[in-house]
Parts: sequence; C-alpha cells; structure tokens
Amino acid sequence: MATKSNSEMSGWVGWAVFAGVLMIMQGLFQGILGLAALLKNTIFVVGSENIFSVNFTTWGWVHMLVGLLILLAGLSVLSGNMYGRVVGIFLAVLSACLNLVFLPHYPIWSILLVVVDICIVYALIVHGGDLKEIQ
Repeated sequence: MATKSNSEMSGWVGWAVFAGVLMIMQGLFQGILGLAALLKNTIFVVGSENIFSVNFTTWGWVHMLVGLLILLAGLSVLSGNMYGRVVGIFLAVLSACLNLVFLPHYPIWSILLVVVDICIVYALIVHGGDLKEIQ
C-alpha cells in the first residue's frame, strides 16, 4: 500500500482526532454524571411514571467505569491504536444505550451525550484508521 503524505489526508485525520478528543470529553462527562449520582442521590428526580427502577449509587459506579474506559480508549485512539478504535466504538454504543435509559430523568443531557456518541462512532468507523497511517 502506498503511503500518503500528511497533506493529502489532513482533513480525514482531523476526523479521527475529533473522535479521540470527543471520547476524552465523553469520558469526563460520564465521570461527572457518575460522581453526581454517588455524592448526592437527591440530585436525580425519579417520578412514579418511570418504567425502570434504578439504584443511583450503582448507576453512578456504572457511569464512572464506562467514563474511565471511554477516556482511556480515546487516548488510545489518539495514539493510532486499532484496539482503541474497536473498544471506542463498542463503548460509545454502550454509552448511548446507558444514556437512553437515563432519558426520562434528564432528557437534554441524555440527548447531548447520545449525539456525542453518534459522532464518535461515525468518526471512528469512517476515519479512525487515518491516524495509524501518520504515526
């Protein structure tokens, strides 16, 4: 395979870097949400109309763990590692599912994080391999 110069793929490499940075931000967001759930259960409002019964302490640990894994995978993506891309796609899909469950409680926050997850999945699938070519 012929090697391309950096100037030929700079636009596409930007998408891969964008995915890595979004993953780091997403990991921090998930960690903040998890920390809020752990430190003060009264932050989260639960109505009687909800289908899911959620223990927010457990939910907080799940968010913190997923956030840490996404953050580490984001750093791996920025280093051009294929492992980071695969794990990043899996975790972004998992994060989107977790946030969809959280949608009845905080719809704007959940929708924002689902959109970030979709951008991460797109960038990693379509342009994630471009970082490896310039390493």
